[in-house]
Amino acid sequence: MIGIPLGLLTANAVEWVTHKYVLHGLGRNRNSFWRFHWHEHHRDVRRNDFHDPAYERSPWGRHAQGKEVASLVAGAVVVTPMLPVAPFFVGTLYYCAWNYYRVHRKSHLDPEWAKTHLPWHYDHHMGPNPNANWCVTRPWFDHLMGTREYFVGR
Repeated sequence: MIGIPLGLLTANAVEWVTHKYVLHGLGRNRNSFWRFHWHEHHRDVRRNDFHDPAYERSPWGRHAQGKEVASLVAGAVVVTPMLPVAPFFVGTLYYCAWNYYRVHRKSHLDPEWAKTHLPWHYDHHMGPNPNANWCVTRPWFDHLMGTREYFVGR
């Protein structure tokens, strides 16, 4: 059962590292696979007051949402060999991948919901510093790493 809290912490750490170093680091390069995050998702969210119309279409496709889903599925595949020895850990990582997609999608379809339930993610997109607030589901690693910056309601 220790796998559950370890899985939650691991998923949040991976979320922070991936967002900061992959989606923003590599994603700023227009020739990178990861460019969808910075050059599509961030652009559209800023233009549409946090709403991202990409989440209104099918999650399967060669667009930002489709690449997000493919990346989450690939991450789940990578940890699957650990399932026989760490079922609670892997199961928690599966849950976290599903939950990440669920809340990220909901937040960009319902910005008012995001302001209330994911203010750190709203702050990431709409605040003055897009190089902070890397977590989406829970701000744990932003607090731990000192990257949580408050903007909503200020």
